[in-house]
Amino acid sequence: MTRSIASPIGVFDSGVGGLSVLRAIRKQTSAESVLYFADQGHVPYGPRSLNEVRTFSAGITRFLLSLGAKLIVVACNTASAAALHYLRQTFPGVPFVGMEPAVKPAAEHTQTGVVGVLATPATFQGALYASVVERFANGVTLLQDTCPGLVGQIEAGNLDTPQTRAILENTLRPMLGKGIDTIVLGCTHYPFVIPLIQQVVGPDVRVIDPAPAVARQVGRLLNSSGVRSAGKGSGRLRFFTSGGRENLFRLLPLLLGESGPVETVIWSGKSIELTM
Repeated sequence: MTRSIASPIGVFDSGVGGLSVLRAIRKQTSAESVLYFADQGHVPYGPRSLNEVRTFSAGITRFLLSLGAKLIVVACNTASAAALHYLRQTFPGVPFVGMEPAVKPAAEHTQTGVVGVLATPATFQGALYASVVERFANGVTLLQDTCPGLVGQIEAGNLDTPQTRAILENTLRPMLGKGIDTIVLGCTHYPFVIPLIQQVVGPDVRVIDPAPAVARQVGRLLNSSGVRSAGKGSGRLRFFTSGGRENLFRLLPLLLGESGPVETVIWSGKSIELTM
């Protein structure tokens, strides 16, 4: 299918985390129609091997391109770390926007020289994170934590429960004791609990949400490619999940503030098929 101004943007994540990126995209480029793919049959991606995540990412990209996507947003830090370079090689000519841990702005703005980074194991193990740290974190102490269980709480819509608070307390209290003044959110799920994070760390600790910067990059690529929508009003949203349709549909108003049709898909080997 030929990609054009009227074609949609494709956005994907292992689950609902990428909705934080979609939310930012809608604020900046609301006229664009969007296809959102939540691979909830495989969530979370964090503990999976890089090769497995790469395979999932390629299959989802093929599916979104088959529906006419003109640009692909890898709205998942784990998938970006594992697959972004591979996707650009495999699908030449397709514009991709990925997630990069916001270590650079954190390092530039920290006053104490101590920064907390919250991300998945695969993100920490990836070459992308290592490259960012090497380039931008000289002279800065990075305290890393994988926040076990936090993605699952957010996937369930538990944004402000005792269990979610306990996970964040266990992660952030030791970091506070070591002097952090900035927190980098290296997983797209985590912006949904920024209010709870801020309650735990207090107003003097800066929390960096990468989604607005990603949305700005989407806008730049749409402009440079000449495919920005010229439409008025809000573009159409269409959602796909490889997990439970009802759960995603239930969470859309809470996490995105919008809704739309949710369709289920199944994995057939390395390919994806719509269910009837």
